[in-house]
Amino acid sequence: MRLSGLVLTGIAGYALAHGDHSGGGGGSQRPIVDQNADWMTKHMAEEHHLTNFDAASFFSLHDFDSDGNLEPQEILRTYGLMDESNQHVTQERKDQIVREILDLIDTDRNGLVSRDEFVHFVEVAKRTLPDVGTGPGHHGDDEYEYEIHHWEKYHDENTKLEDLTHPEDIEHFKKHEQMEAEQERLEELARHGGIIEDNIPAKFRRD
Repeated sequence: MRLSGLVLTGIAGYALAHGDHSGGGGGSQRPIVDQNADWMTKHMAEEHHLTNFDAASFFSLHDFDSDGNLEPQEILRTYGLMDESNQHVTQERKDQIVREILDLIDTDRNGLVSRDEFVHFVEVAKRTLPDVGTGPGHHGDDEYEYEIHHWEKYHDENTKLEDLTHPEDIEHFKKHEQMEAEQERLEELARHGGIIEDNIPAKFRRD
């Protein structure tokens, strides 16, 4: 269930008076995975709710531009390094992670991981992508991440607006309000030819 259709106005203000994770549903559909499983298995369960997958399907899910290769940016995105939860990771560390992955899989040394190279790495060499310590690999948009990591865990189709009181709900709806306010500001700016009257000092306004 995507939340874009919910009425968001006022929810954040209401929710500020609450905050625990009790009640409000909790119909998580996420697969249960052994904590000792490899990073790829955990990632597919956590981010995609899949436990049955092969190398080709993993590759296709993470070849975000569908060009048959994993470029450095796609490697970073797969590991969640384009997500705000990893904004603290330095560019130096990001570059190091890309080099580590390319050293493992990029056999022709062209700076890309092809589908064939990835399938060979997983299915022939019996290797797996390493855990580089950057979490499960969040790489969806804000709505997707909120839905699979919070909504499905604590809410369900029976959840009412008054149940959306968790800190994650508050933060999510706060972002919506900020985006809506910015959109309204830009529309107001456009309507006045780039000038918002309220921003003009009183002494310069026409009576």
